[in-house]
Amino acid sequence: WSEVNRCGQNGDFARALKSVNKILQINKDDVTALHCKVVCLIQNGNFKEALGVINTHTKVLTSDVIAFEKAYCEYRLNRIESALKTIQSASQQTDKLKELYGQVLYRLERYDDCLAAYRDLIRNSQDEYEEERKTNLSAVVAAQSTWEKVVPEDLGLREATYELCYNSACALIGQGKLNEAMKKLQKAEELCRQSLSEDSDVTEEDIEAELAIIHGQMAYIMQLQGRTEDALQLYNQIIKLKPTDVGLLAVIANNIITINKDQNVFDSKKKVKLTNAEGVEHKLSKKQLQAIEFNKALLAMYTNQADQCRKLSASLQSQSPEHLLPVLIQAAQLCREKQHAKAVVLLQDFAEQHPANAAEIKLTMAQLKIAQGSVTKACMILRSIEELQHKPGMVSALVTMYSHEEDIDSAIEVFTQAIQWYQHHQASQARGANPKSPVHLSLIREAANFKLKHGRKKEAISDLEELWKQNPKDVHTLAQLISAYSLVDPEKAKVLSKHLPSSDTMSLKVDVDALENSHGATYVRKKAAKLTGDNQQKEQGQGEVKKKKKKKKGKLPKNYDPKVTPDPERWLPMRERSYYRGRKKGKKKDQVGKGTQGSTTTGSSELDASRTASSPPTSPRPGSGAAVSATSNVIPPRHQKPAGAPATKKKQQQKKKKGAKGGW
Repeated sequence: WSEVNRCGQNGDFARALKSVNKILQINKDDVTALHCKVVCLIQNGNFKEALGVINTHTKVLTSDVIAFEKAYCEYRLNRIESALKTIQSASQQTDKLKELYGQVLYRLERYDDCLAAYRDLIRNSQDEYEEERKTNLSAVVAAQSTWEKVVPEDLGLREATYELCYNSACALIGQGKLNEAMKKLQKAEELCRQSLSEDSDVTEEDIEAELAIIHGQMAYIMQLQGRTEDALQLYNQIIKLKPTDVGLLAVIANNIITINKDQNVFDSKKKVKLTNAEGVEHKLSKKQLQAIEFNKALLAMYTNQADQCRKLSASLQSQSPEHLLPVLIQAAQLCREKQHAKAVVLLQDFAEQHPANAAEIKLTMAQLKIAQGSVTKACMILRSIEELQHKPGMVSALVTMYSHEEDIDSAIEVFTQAIQWYQHHQASQARGANPKSPVHLSLIREAANFKLKHGRKKEAISDLEELWKQNPKDVHTLAQLISAYSLVDPEKAKVLSKHLPSSDTMSLKVDVDALENSHGATYVRKKAAKLTGDNQQKEQGQGEVKKKKKKKKGKLPKNYDPKVTPDPERWLPMRERSYYRGRKKGKKKDQVGKGTQGSTTTGSSELDASRTASSPPTSPRPGSGAAVSATSNVIPPRHQKPAGAPATKKKQQQKKKKGAKGGW
């Protein structure tokens, strides 16, 4: 026994265990020896063996003696429900059991009970572990803010340690105060470096490993703020450090996958392996694990692993039957396979089984119907969502879709139903006062505008009259009403126009010069130039008529002869004048393209029979050159003007040249 005592004080529990076993060989039912053996096994990390000893000797080791050790072993073996039962069955609740009870409640995510347990511990205990209890208390508050969206109360904890700063930052993230949370994390990083640098045995690598969880939360804030590149860089830096916390690695890997989405799929498939590490399920909350499983299913869909996607989404749906995401993932996978009808049936069945989530499901169904081109069916689905059918956004969407389908009656019916809903539901809330809310009045106005646009003037008039009754001083509504009546009942429009304010009351006192000279004016009046001398005297005479500019004389042709009478037909085109005889053909046109290349047609004139009329009947002598010279001065008959021949116009299709008109 003295050896067991000495080894226990020195922390050498392995040697202490050997001594205890020697005692148990002498007396196997010694309660103290068995208790010491359980403690030694726990200190050595042999929780399963320790629990086996407790369960084997239940008659000797009663719950009063060994309750804490048994519950602790179950807690460390992740048998949280069993640990809770062991603690609750203990006859006496010691401080040790209360501490363990708080840890068990935290793991079970019963944060309200956990918060009460830690408050009781801090209030009724004073020892060196007070700082740790406050840290645990702040962790509970952070979990409530993050997972249950509870606004945390100010506990008045002094943030003297980096753990308290970190938990405070997590609580701020849960509230959406990202900038404040980032400042808290920076302070936590600074405090962590200061506290760890005081220990000479701690290396820089150890400090970076301890800061990994703080940096991971910083990267998460960057991701929420849309700074995905910075977040991705910081995430990868943490992974390179290879931290031992499998929970941290799993969360970072999951966040990287969410950044990649349907891009960089190969990297995402590698990161998924980090989320499957052993012990991850005991390090993360249920919502964190659920989010990781959802992302696995989505990644399987993006990588065209249809069977894997269905398997994961079906598993998620069995775990959380009322959750929306599993059925939405299944519907998305069916749509990728172009099975839209099956997707709609799947969503319809889920909406019928879970009416509480029917609104979101029906919105998805409507989107699928629109994608298929069935706009009318999509409208029917949207109108079946009772809790949304009166919302301005839903009314606007339905009216737009019905207008696209040219179903004006249904669009007006949507307006009417929404207006009636506000009339019935807000009258009771007003308690006799005016039940017309701004939303209700805006719907009536939009309905009137829509009816006017589509020619439903009488229906629009009734809406405008109701609006005017609600606010007789609304000139805009009155003007619309008069405009509508002018198309239907002009006399009524004249009567209503008397209610319009006079032009004097409506006139605006505007300084036109200041308005035109303002910075934003599109028209700027040009400033008049300074006038001096004679010009100034001329401007003073208001009745003085401006001098007319002298017209310049027209230019005459170069060959103009004043003695000759101009041709009266000079304004007509040349081809329309009485003396036009047509264009003369070129002299050498008949020679073009005849003979070989480079040759001349010297014999062409000899072959012309027309030339024989004026030439001597005898042929020229051979060798004499008189043949060409004899006919060189003779005018061919086609170029001669026949005496007294009538003027005939030849029909020639030629393009008009510029300047054909006129000429002297």
